[in-house]
Amino acid sequence: MKKDVISLQHLPAADIIHLIKQAVEMKKEPDKYTNALSGRVLLMLFQKTSTRTRLSFELGIGQLGGRAVMMDWQSSNFAISPIRYEAKYVSRHVDLIMARLIKHEQLLELAAGADVPVINGCCNRYHPTQGLADLLTIYEKTGDFSRATLAYIGIHNNVANSLVAGALKTGLRLILITPEVNPGSWDADLMAAAARSGLIEVTADLQKAREADFVYTDTWVDMENFHNPAYAEEKERRLKMMMPYQMRAEIFAGRELPYIMHDMPIHPGLEIEAGLIEAPTSVIYEQAENRLHVEKSLMLYLLS
Repeated sequence: MKKDVISLQHLPAADIIHLIKQAVEMKKEPDKYTNALSGRVLLMLFQKTSTRTRLSFELGIGQLGGRAVMMDWQSSNFAISPIRYEAKYVSRHVDLIMARLIKHEQLLELAAGADVPVINGCCNRYHPTQGLADLLTIYEKTGDFSRATLAYIGIHNNVANSLVAGALKTGLRLILITPEVNPGSWDADLMAAAARSGLIEVTADLQKAREADFVYTDTWVDMENFHNPAYAEEKERRLKMMMPYQMRAEIFAGRELPYIMHDMPIHPGLEIEAGLIEAPTSVIYEQAENRLHVEKSLMLYLLS
């Protein structure tokens, strides 16, 4: 039976730990895995813009001996046909599909129609590959999730969901400082599990970030809406409402700066103060690089 990775909550906890530890090994000794996926083909299907997802998956499959085929949603027939038919067809030519789509429902339809594993490269509900990279970054600094506390400041969105799911699987303590929920992102079952766990706290108190070893923020406006004229009024409302929740150094006055995290792309002066982006404790670029290593681990897990 094929395995899909649509969200982290559907991966067994032991498998997530395996993926993280395998990624550490692959990062240290990449040459050992040069031919691990020799001859395998990855289809990368994009409906959303991308920098890290495109670069990391394309380089990753190549470093494992396979190759990637890039396909734009709007210039393919996925845009004009029921998704399941196109998914069934492409499955005859490729071994794995990574899809970066806007709507979670489309991602589910793609996975249901495909005969090969499907990786969610981001949708409005979840961002599991980012969540895995975040966990890898925390693991590299601590070696023990149960001893770390992560605070996420911002909109409750797909990244927040993936952090929740990752925390539930690894024992990481998570503080969600989220005064607003992104429409389409809320997962009631996931958040009910979070409430039962005792690991996850939801608050609007920015000072709770002072308790964390790692502090994380993300864009307040989804990338597909950032320059959308039809979204301008909502964008203005959201930016005004969220400015008090900007990640800034003064929050941590009197203590050492925590590790600073951001999944990129960054909007300095909005969700994060510019001076924190390259602060001595910033792990933002390590976090971004780790997308490559953990995605290589994930592809090997799905195809080996």
